[in-house]
This record gives sequence, structure tokens and C-alpha cells, in this order.
Amino acid sequence: MSSTPISVEALTRLLRENVTKRHLVSGLGILASVGAGVYLTRKRVNQMEAEKEHRAQQDALEEATTGVVVKAKPQFNRQQFYKRLGRLLRIVLPSIYSKEAGILGMHTFFLFTRTLLSIYVAYIDGQIVRSIVGRSPFAFMWLLAKWLALSVPAVYTNSMIKYLEDKLAIAFRTRMSDHLYQKYMESETYYRVGNLDSRLTNADQCLTEDVSKFSSHLASLYSQLSKPMFDVLWVLITRQAGFMSGLPPLAGGVMCVWLTSKLLRRMSPPFGALVAKQAALEGQLRFVHSRLITNAEEIAFYRGHKIEHGVIARSYYALVKHMNLIFQQRVFYTMLEGFLMKYVWSAIGMNIIAFPTFLADYKQQKIEKATGTVEGLSSMGDRTQNYIVARKLLLDSADAVERIMLAQKQISELDGYVTRVTDMLDVFEDMHDGKFVKTMINNVDDDDDGAKAKRIKGEPDGEDSDEDDAEEESTTVKEKRIRHHDNGPAEPLDLTKPQGVVQEADYIQFDKVPIVSPNGDVLVESLSFEVTPGRHLLITGPNGCGKSSLFRILGGLWPVYRGSVVKPSISDMFYIPQRPYLAIGSLRDQVIYPHTVQDMHSANITDKDLDDIMEWVNLTKVVVREGGWDAVSDWKDVLSGGEKQRVAMARLFYHRPKYAILDECTSAVSVDVEGKMYAHAQDLGITLLTVTHRPSLWQYHNYLLQFDGEGGWQFLPLNATARMGLKEEKMRLEAQLQGMPTMHKRLRELCNLLGEDSIALQQE
Repeated sequence: MSSTPISVEALTRLLRENVTKRHLVSGLGILASVGAGVYLTRKRVNQMEAEKEHRAQQDALEEATTGVVVKAKPQFNRQQFYKRLGRLLRIVLPSIYSKEAGILGMHTFFLFTRTLLSIYVAYIDGQIVRSIVGRSPFAFMWLLAKWLALSVPAVYTNSMIKYLEDKLAIAFRTRMSDHLYQKYMESETYYRVGNLDSRLTNADQCLTEDVSKFSSHLASLYSQLSKPMFDVLWVLITRQAGFMSGLPPLAGGVMCVWLTSKLLRRMSPPFGALVAKQAALEGQLRFVHSRLITNAEEIAFYRGHKIEHGVIARSYYALVKHMNLIFQQRVFYTMLEGFLMKYVWSAIGMNIIAFPTFLADYKQQKIEKATGTVEGLSSMGDRTQNYIVARKLLLDSADAVERIMLAQKQISELDGYVTRVTDMLDVFEDMHDGKFVKTMINNVDDDDDGAKAKRIKGEPDGEDSDEDDAEEESTTVKEKRIRHHDNGPAEPLDLTKPQGVVQEADYIQFDKVPIVSPNGDVLVESLSFEVTPGRHLLITGPNGCGKSSLFRILGGLWPVYRGSVVKPSISDMFYIPQRPYLAIGSLRDQVIYPHTVQDMHSANITDKDLDDIMEWVNLTKVVVREGGWDAVSDWKDVLSGGEKQRVAMARLFYHRPKYAILDECTSAVSVDVEGKMYAHAQDLGITLLTVTHRPSLWQYHNYLLQFDGEGGWQFLPLNATARMGLKEEKMRLEAQLQGMPTMHKRLRELCNLLGEDSIALQQE
């Protein structure tokens, strides 16, 4: 009880004896600096609010110019972040017995080992200083040797931490990539994402770059958080620093950390939203580059390099502008962060050490005056050692808490990648369940003044939302009205919830099935026909009438919105487009695709059988020319257009399905070879469904499905001979009518020369 007044008196006398005018001036300067800091902080808060409004305007402008839709994202939502992160953690850490859990356990062990080594090094540092103060060279050399010996396990531990962090990141990425690739490749999700849904753009970037950054950020964040937490907990539990004992110093340090965290959280820019937008802009830049490569020939013919250069430049400078914004946002935040964590915390830590020391020194001086003794080097060395250890541990603790605080920014950035990966996973799952969200332009209302273009976005949850815009009216709708040819009442068609029925059988039947494009255009309102084995169907019609769309529905790529579809299993149908797909691999792989060599051997098919197939498509010379079946090349550049189409037909003969869907697949093949291949397909028992403009193929079909391009169609038997006669008569009449304008012109000239009239001219 008597020690308290003595401590207060000692502190008062100490301040009175040591505080001078210079100290007062310095104190006033410090107060002025603190006041200026508060003023600048308040000014910065107001500036951040203004920048927030400005960014919203800039986002709207960039959406219009670059095509990158900037979603309004709130400030960091901790609860939502933990929910999404937990969902992803269940994927990358499936169980405690997994490989990832083992790496994580080893990583944790080395992190804790580094904490113990750091504390032991601090203790040796104190002993070294004590030996110097005590003028003990032998103790100094021994302690220095011990300190150097500790460097071996220390550097090994640091190297293992970095190694295991990298291993953990690649393990997380592998687990997440395997899960996403499985989702992406099943149920034709890879096709539906780009053609039937508009939520996920640049899926390639999300599957590669976003997953990679998510994994590396997650592994790095664990490493950055675990070591500081071990440091702080160990110091608090063991209380190695004797000068820090007692509740007031600890309470002061905790209060300082709490106030600092509150201020930094208040001043922190929305790093998560900024990082997510940067990833979207980088994806847009990559997209416009790939778009240029894909359409290079057309752009070169049109000499459109200036326009395309402008598109790329706008995307690039939008990214640069956003990155500069991020850099600017980090300047003030980094300054405030460094000032608070490096200098303010260090000053408070020094106070926690210094004031108890000053009071102890004052008490010691009174004891020395009363007893007439002087403190020896031993007690001075002990005090110096304790001070060094306390200072080292305090600085390590301050650094640990600083890294924990800095992790808030990393968490905010991780939130951006967590959001993008979970959004991608949601889209993949919706594709598997047949739920699509498509932004499209469609004629919703027809009136006398013309059709009004509206953006239609089908929402799987069935909720409607209307939003007016200055340039166009955007609306979310569920139904599209179809106009009947008989001008009857329109029927609603739900674009978000396909209600058609798909059954499996050994024949093909469409019963009142509408053909609707991914953009929402109704090409045919109700289609009905049936194809049984041996009933070869020829499909004709103008471009854009729904011929290829019919095949996409038959192949399961497009949903059946209404009616019923009966079709064979996927293994019994084979589709060959006009531009066949050539896989990466050998020449053998091109013919047996999508089979592997093991599948070919399991089916008891040999290279001799493949040679026979190549003879049917007149490609035996290609096998010799390219060096045999094991030759590997870039086949899309090596083979000509006709050779590519014949390789696709060879693929058909290899698989021998019950039904073949042929979409202009022989347009680059000569008529004689084409006929040979079609005849061989029929000999193999393959029922043909063919889209073609060549009359020479009519003889290989006995039914006709004809579209008129206006939504109408007819299904009827095909008499190839009679139809060929009608075709020839049509061509003769076209030739005669093409010559009529010239004949009329010459007749008019003759009448003028003769000064006579003509009955033919009077009938015009």
C-alpha cells in the first residue's frame, strides 16, 4: 500500500528534474503533429466518400465502352466471405487424412518451430549484451558460437516454410481445378456456359488464373496469420519479458491495437471489389486479343485494323486506369498503416519498457544513497539483459500484430478471388441443373410503329425486375410470346425453365417442339416429324431457318422448351459439321476420336481396319504422305479442306452409329467421292439426316424436311427423280427470266428505230 505514493512522488520528481523548455516545445510539436494527423484523416474520409461516387460514375462509363459489367459490390462482408470460403475449403481440404491436410500440418509445425527459435534467439541476444556489459570475452565467444549454430535450423525452418507454402498452394489449386474441370466437362457445361448463359465471361481465365491466385493467396494468408498469432500467444502465455508484467501495460497495448484496427478498417479502400474488377478487366483484354486472332482473316479483308486497334486500346487503358486507381488508393492507406504500426506501436512498446525501468532506477538511487552502496556490473548486466529480451520480444510482438493487421488487406483481396471462384461454381451447377441466365436482344412487342428492342434476361429464380436506362429499356422477363401463322392468340414460352420432355428410344421424333436460339429468337414455333431406321432425311431451307439448330436440340446442346423429343442414345448418334474438329494427337487419333487407342483395341479394331476405312474416303495417300498412323502434326494446317471433311467421314465409318447427322459435311468434296461415301454409309446401316444444298445427294434420301425461313415447315416423302426434274425445270426458267430484261431492252430500241409499237411492250 505504501509503494503507490512513493511511485507517484518519484514519477513527479523525475518529470520536474528532467523536463525543460526544450522538452515542452517538443511536446507541443508532437501535439501539433497529432492534430494535423487527425485533420488529414478526417479530410481523407470525406475524400473517400467523394471518390466512391466518382468510381460509380466511371464504372457505368467503362461498362458502356469496354463491355465489362461492373457489379455493385458492397464493402467487405465478413459473414458472406466466411460462408463462401468455407464452401471452397471443403473442396480443397476434403478430410483430415488428405494430402492437403498433411502438408498443412507440416507447415504448421515449422511455423511454430520458427516462433520458438525466435524467442530463443531473443534470449541469447540478451545474454550476449550481458556478457559485453560484464566484460566477459569467453562468455561472449561461447554465446556468439551458440547464436551462429542456431542459424542452421533457423534458415532450414524458413526454407521449409516457403517450400511447404508453395506445395500447399499447388495442392489447393490441383484439388480445386480437378473439381471445377469435372463440373465444367460434364453435361456439356463447357458449351452451355458460352452459348446458353451470359453470366460467366472468359471461363478460361476463371479456370486458370483466378483459381491459381485464389490458391496462392489462401496458402500465403495462412502462413502470414499463423506465425504472428503463435508469436503473440507465446509471449502472452510465458511473459518472458519481466518488464511487461502487470495488467496496465498489457491493457494499454491491447487498447492501442484495438483503436488502430478500428481506424484502419474505417480508412481501408474496398480492395476486394477493386481486385475483382481488375480481374474482370484483364479477362476482357485477353478476350479482345483472342477475338482478333479468331477473326483475323475477316478483319484483314475489311482492313479493320484501326477499329480493332481502338477496341484493344480502350480495353487496355481501362485496365491501366483502374490499376492506377488501385495504386492511388494504396498510397494514403500504406502511409497511415506504416505510421500506426511501425512508429506508434514501437513508441508505445518502448514506453511499456521504459517507465517501469525509470521508476526502478529512481528507487535504486534512493537505496544507494541510504545504504552508501553502488550497483555492480552484475546487476547492471542482468537489467540490460532483461531489457534486451523485453525489447526484442515486444518488437517481435508488435511486428506480429502488424502482420495480423496487414492480413486484413490480404483477406479483402482474397475475397475478390473467392467471389469469382464461387460465382463460377454456381454457374456450373446451374448449367448442370438446366438453369440459364441469358442477356439477349429480342422483339417483345410488335406494333405498327415497329418493334422495340429490349434486353431479355432470364432469371432462374423466376423474379422479375425492371430497370430503365437513358439509351435503351432493359427488363427482366420470364416469357416470350410466339405469334402463330394463323394470327391466333400468342402462347407464353418460358425461356428460363425448359418444360419439354426428352425420352430415349431407337428412333427420332419431335412432337410440337419449338426451335429457339440462345438469343431468344423463335425460329420455328412447333415442329413435328419422325425418323425411323432406314428413313433417310434431307433437310433444306434458307440460312438461319433452324436447320443446324434442330441438330443442336437433337444433340442435347439446346434445351427443349416445350413438347417432347424422342431420340437414340448419344452413342447411337454421330454429328459431323461442315468444319470438322481435329484433335491434338496422331493421325490415328483423328479417325478414332473421341476413342482412345485402348478403346480401339478393346473393340478389336486394328490399323488394317483403319486402312480399309481410309480407302473408302480416298485418303490412303495421306497415311503414306504423313508417315503412318503414329504421325503427329498440327492437322488443321496440314490437311486441306476436303481432306478434313473426308477424315470426319472416316470417323463416322469407324464408329458406325445408327444415326448420322451430316451438316454440309461434304461441301469441299468432289461429287463422285461424296456419292461413294454416302452409299457406303447406307451399306453400313447408318440412317442419314443431312443438311445440304447439293441436288446430287437427293438420291440418298427418301424423306424431306423443308423450312421456309418464316417459321413454317413441311415434312413429306422425297421422290428424288421427280424432284430432280422439277429442279432442272426451275433452273431453265431462271435462265430464261434472267435474259428477259435484255430482250425487252432490245425490243424497245427496235421499236424506236422503226417508229412502231409492240404488243409485248404494251403489256408491261
